[in-house]
Amino acid sequence: MVAEAPILALPHGSFNSSEGPSTTRKLSITPEGQAYFKRCMQGLEEIKAAESEMASIQGEPQGLLRITAPTELGSSILPTIVSDFTKKYPKARVEIILTDRRVDLLSENVDLAIRAGDLKDSTLIAKRVGAVYFAPFASPKYLKQHGTPSHPRELRSHMCLQFTPVGVDEWKMTSSKGSLNVPVPGRIMMNDMAALKRMAVLDNGITFLPTFFCYAEVKNKQLIRILPEWRSNLSPVHFVYPAQRFVTPKLSAFIAMAGECIKKSFDDFEI
Repeated sequence: MVAEAPILALPHGSFNSSEGPSTTRKLSITPEGQAYFKRCMQGLEEIKAAESEMASIQGEPQGLLRITAPTELGSSILPTIVSDFTKKYPKARVEIILTDRRVDLLSENVDLAIRAGDLKDSTLIAKRVGAVYFAPFASPKYLKQHGTPSHPRELRSHMCLQFTPVGVDEWKMTSSKGSLNVPVPGRIMMNDMAALKRMAVLDNGITFLPTFFCYAEVKNKQLIRILPEWRSNLSPVHFVYPAQRFVTPKLSAFIAMAGECIKKSFDDFEI
């Protein structure tokens, strides 16, 4: 995870500067300013702990819960979870922030992040809830016209629809037989999964996308997963939230409900 720190506001007059008061270059915090800031942070922590403790005593999840997640992952799994959560806890409100940027939970006042991929060290708490992976998909019509590859090397003779964040020159694939870097040709490259999936449904070629994102199209027979023994490496999915003395009922209740739903969803997405 990336270590996340709040934006700091220090008291007036706590800076010394060799450039004078009209510039922000070469600023340093005085010992008095450091002591003031430390005392303020202690006070804020006590207030936050008292509020969390009171909420814990009250028991019922209530108030606003702010959650962030990657766009495709969040749009696939969060609507059902949030619907069930707000029906079960009518005093709770939920705000979902779908974005592929790394949100600073502390400075942006976000309670929970759902993050895919390996996490770097930080002061945040992380709880693994599953893993996702990419796999190759194509429409039945495309495969009928161009044939179904029986080995990743055969992808070189097909039109490949490339998701640019994964790479435009090759796909890294693995199986029980080993790992391969497969060169993939193609004339269509996109950085948007939804548009790329639509291109595959419209018979334009073979694409390499997360299984959870193609689940509905496979069930509706619009797409077929090919080379079923081959996939990308697993990418873990975590709940991430700031360390705190007391976890509020709304956060603990959502983590408990969402954790079970996400695990089940990932089991279903094994297509």
